[in-house]
Amino acid sequence: MTISNEGKNLEANRNLALATLAFAVGFACWGSIAGLAPILKKELALSDSQKFLMIAIPVLLGSVGRIPMGILTDRYGGRLIFSFLLAFSIVPTVALSLNHSYPSLLFWGFLLGLAGSSFAIGVGFVSKWFPPEVQGTALGVYGMGNIGQSVAVFGGPVLAKYIGISGVLLVFGLISLIWGVVFWLFARNAETKGKPRTLEENLQVLKTEKVSWILSFFYSLTFGGFVALSITLPSLYSDIFQLNPAQGGGLTALFVIIATVSRPFGGWLSDHIGGEQLLLFIFGGIFILGWTLALPSLLLFNLGCFACAILLGLGNGGVFKLVPQYFAQNTGTVTGLVGAAGGIGGFFPPILLGIVKKNFGNYTPSFILFSLFGLVCLLVLNWTLLRTVKPNQNPN
Repeated sequence: MTISNEGKNLEANRNLALATLAFAVGFACWGSIAGLAPILKKELALSDSQKFLMIAIPVLLGSVGRIPMGILTDRYGGRLIFSFLLAFSIVPTVALSLNHSYPSLLFWGFLLGLAGSSFAIGVGFVSKWFPPEVQGTALGVYGMGNIGQSVAVFGGPVLAKYIGISGVLLVFGLISLIWGVVFWLFARNAETKGKPRTLEENLQVLKTEKVSWILSFFYSLTFGGFVALSITLPSLYSDIFQLNPAQGGGLTALFVIIATVSRPFGGWLSDHIGGEQLLLFIFGGIFILGWTLALPSLLLFNLGCFACAILLGLGNGGVFKLVPQYFAQNTGTVTGLVGAAGGIGGFFPPILLGIVKKNFGNYTPSFILFSLFGLVCLLVLNWTLLRTVKPNQNPN
């Protein structure tokens, strides 16, 4: 019995919706500590360095964990791995709801970071449901699960007023567990031809194909920049402009929403003009606009911040149009590497912000470095993909 094209499209869209919501839930858990950071800093009397380390710790495992999660997805399918990951998130959230002292935040926050590796699972899962000509758009829609970060940074502080920090963490954990069960019951892996590749075969592409590392470098700016700003903006709004947690969380949520909504447009544009051409404009725009975050005016800071949100969102969609384009047979594995680079790109800036603030008394040098990073990516793109690798080439 065969399924009609219309039936296949409905099934593909249903699994895309399930995966997007799963990604949003995972990201909400991943960003919960960052959203609560201004409250935790006050409650635990933390220094700036301690606060930014606490914010960065979940990003670490969420970054490195994307590599094995991507490999496991290629091997066993996204349905099993996504369901397990969401169910596992109940463990660190419950532990933190019982004890959120600073050592506990560092230890359990590290394990909570595994929820951030959900992105690699979903890309490997979703891309197999859609043909190459619309994968950019489909993955852009999936990337809108970033909205979970917005829920964490805005909803967390607001909800904490009524049920406390412990209650917020417990709610996020329970939602993750419930959606893990829902995903297992209703999601299905796309049919694939041939046997799943072995671990050695999946890892081989990371050893031999330089394009995977180039895309990783680009994503460390586009997604790394998004993560770094989304987890540090609540604290930056508090430190620089003396906004309260609800105000800072609201503006951060707006940043996340803008970047999230921009992502599918990045995928759509990449389907039409090519991901490489889109990134050319993205990196140039970040170089031109990134430094505006160093301006002391709240209005100008917001304008620069939201403009960068658009560029980062478009860039995220552009990079992940290129992953299945170049690596159709190893999408999950390469997604793991690229996603890990993006996460690591979001791990170091919070720590750098703490160091810069301690030594310079302000955050200006950090924002200038962000702008210069855009210039470096622009030059690398020019020297590599736009010259030495033909568009639509599949190195496998």
